[in-house]
Amino acid sequence: MLPPELPPLPALTRAEAELIDRYLEVVDLIGRINPAHDGDTYRGLRAAQALVGKAVALRDALALMHRRGETEVHAATLARALRVLDGERRTARVLLPPV
Repeated sequence: MLPPELPPLPALTRAEAELIDRYLEVVDLIGRINPAHDGDTYRGLRAAQALVGKAVALRDALALMHRRGETEVHAATLARALRVLDGERRTARVLLPPV
């Protein structure tokens, strides 16, 4: 039996799609750095080193949106895209685990 089909991504501009991709990359790295989760310091160090470049890419994606005149963030649409791309699970790694 096949897994259930994911809902389609909402219509995004190329710049919005880039923003979502870069944002999730940053979230994934911050989740690896989170000291409230098990792991070793080397893993956190490597994630922190990579975070610098990913943060620059995120900044560039936002700057591109701004230059193109995309001055508003359409939160509901972008939140739908994040949910389709497993954003809830990925951002949960940034939070403190339950006690």
